[in-house]
Amino acid sequence: MADNGLGDKIKAGVNKAKGEIKDQIGNAKNDPGLQAEGKADKAKGHVQDKVGDIKDRH
Repeated sequence: MADNGLGDKIKAGVNKAKGEIKDQIGNAKNDPGLQAEGKADKAKGHVQDKVGDIKDRH
């Protein structure tokens, strides 16, 4: 069975959502560390999304 990008896209969505929540909570609590974690999670999600796109094309 060929590996399509669906799994990567699901992981991407989870990481982007988790990152957004951490970023917003960090912002509300004035916690730069939590904000940085959130931004890192969102970046990871964007990379996973791109990997999924590449797998879908092949």
